[in-house]
Amino acid sequence: MQRGNRVAEGNHHGSRSRFRWHSGDAGRPSDISTHADDAAQILRTLSDTPAAVFGSSIGAVIALELLTRHPDLVRLAVVHEPPAAALLSEPERSELATAQYEIEQAHAADGVPAAMALFARLAGLAVVDREPEVDLPGPSPYRAANLEYFLTHDAPALRMYRPDTAALRARSSSIIPAAGATTTGVIALTAPALAGLLEVSIARFPGGHTGPRMSPRAYAEGLRELFQA
Repeated sequence: MQRGNRVAEGNHHGSRSRFRWHSGDAGRPSDISTHADDAAQILRTLSDTPAAVFGSSIGAVIALELLTRHPDLVRLAVVHEPPAAALLSEPERSELATAQYEIEQAHAADGVPAAMALFARLAGLAVVDREPEVDLPGPSPYRAANLEYFLTHDAPALRMYRPDTAALRARSSSIIPAAGATTTGVIALTAPALAGLLEVSIARFPGGHTGPRMSPRAYAEGLRELFQA
């Protein structure tokens, strides 16, 4: 993606979030709007022209909130399978929200491994669904801390998030919902639901819910085409 582009990568588990984590608010959910405002601050620092934005999973939800709160900063947002249950109709809405809550409960009772096992089942993750040169992420203190923070703070915020659908409809021409070709289960319904809400088409990408991580070359090529269109 860096060929011919100025690329900024945001990490919503950044130093400010970790500071909150170490400051005694261990049970407090984070806020999607705060993540969006953080992203807006980065964009304003880097450029005075609207940006093309990509977000996957919770990053896609943050991208939608960024577009809602700071529409002047975004010319195009490609959002890969935003797992916001509020985008779905019943019974799928309750199915996704319940699954997300069960992941949080598994984390509280049995820790990160139990929670991530449920997440892998929810997202239909398959370790073989990746480009040949992609290695699976190994255990590390940084990854463990990120997952701990995500499950404690971001997961509840994601489950409770309600998008401003009127604001999103007003910017529908700036939003491209994206879906993985091999994603299964209720998460696979989120991009089509968003596309239906906005009356726009879906962009299909290789891989599943973690396609941007597991099929990075093919995914980057598809993104480049969308951003340059």
